[in-house]
Amino acid sequence: MAKLITMEKENIIERNYYTQKILPYIGQPIIKILTGQRRVGKSCILKQLISYIQSTDNESLIIYINKELKEFSTLHNDDDLYQYILSKIDINKNNYVFIDEIQEIINFQNCLRSLLAEEKCDIYCTGSNATMLSGELATLLAGRYMEFHIHSLSYSEFLIFHRLSDSDESLQKYMRIGGMPYLIHFKGNEQLCVDYLQNLYSTILLKEVISKKQIRNPQFLTQLVEFISDNVGSLFSASSISKYLKSQRLQLPTQMVMDYSSALQQAYFIYKVLRSDIQGLKIFEVGEKFYFEDLGIRNAIRGFNPLADVQKWMENLVYLQLLRKGYSVYIGKNNDLEIDFLGQKLQNRVYVQVTYRLDNEQTREREIRSLLQCKDNFLKYIVTLDNFRTGITPEGIIIIHLRDFLMDKM
Repeated sequence: MAKLITMEKENIIERNYYTQKILPYIGQPIIKILTGQRRVGKSCILKQLISYIQSTDNESLIIYINKELKEFSTLHNDDDLYQYILSKIDINKNNYVFIDEIQEIINFQNCLRSLLAEEKCDIYCTGSNATMLSGELATLLAGRYMEFHIHSLSYSEFLIFHRLSDSDESLQKYMRIGGMPYLIHFKGNEQLCVDYLQNLYSTILLKEVISKKQIRNPQFLTQLVEFISDNVGSLFSASSISKYLKSQRLQLPTQMVMDYSSALQQAYFIYKVLRSDIQGLKIFEVGEKFYFEDLGIRNAIRGFNPLADVQKWMENLVYLQLLRKGYSVYIGKNNDLEIDFLGQKLQNRVYVQVTYRLDNEQTREREIRSLLQCKDNFLKYIVTLDNFRTGITPEGIIIIHLRDFLMDKM
């Protein structure tokens, strides 16, 4: 009998931001794929969708497969998956198939293509590695799937999950422990949070990077992660990373840096942000920045020092917020001036500078000058932790506190 799951049993906190995006596609002949780093909450969102379908469709049959559970360990490849699903389908009902961590099934795309063509069921999947949507899958299912990228908790979600009010103290806690949903089980104990995040980091590296990419030198991989952790938001290239590591007596060729950083990106562990010319969105080949999917994991790797790290944390959070809002994000370059973030979404654009304080005129003028070089009417922001200097400048630049930016009070 197909496995049924009810949200009441799981006591799941809803993440409506994502479910509202997916709901219009329920019942549509298109595969819904939820992607994102391990443990960001993809499985729980699947269960929310299951609960919604059960409450609205009396004729629904839910077929749920979780490759992390032993009962599904016999599903090795596409044939196994296909035969299992066929054995559960009831032609007299509306059949919904939910497959968690589908990348663990070899050639799963062949099964999905056949099920979609046969119109026997409505299909939902999750995956923790970007390679599942590349190559053959993209070719076989081109135009027949929708990807929904799931992130760790936003600041507003963090407040709901941890039952906190919006305050400077809550923001500081969010900066320290990050937004992995499971942390609510530790009831504010930050040492337990760090222990969990360190173990999660090891799991991601082992399952999604070292194992899948057959990394031959795990030690170099961890050293690369540590370097990126120390240099969040710094501008560099694979070549400059290789040279730096060489100065530390670590021989890591440029190509290996590129391959290993690409593997980390494919696991949704880090993001690479390219530089773009503001005038024509021309992408520069040299110079890029890296940010983490979750600040808590970054801090569990290298510890946290508020005095040294606050600017890095701020940039990382602003970058993720722009991603959540659907922007393609670049580092803006305009002649000799640089803007921290240029967000592009269809015909809309936003410019964002991030600075810890605006308590001296020199800093204020520098941040404003970069934004004023953008000769258009799109929104321009300076995001700060300075509580006393927010507002709109005479030039129309919005100076906003980080908390308000993360709460969408823009």
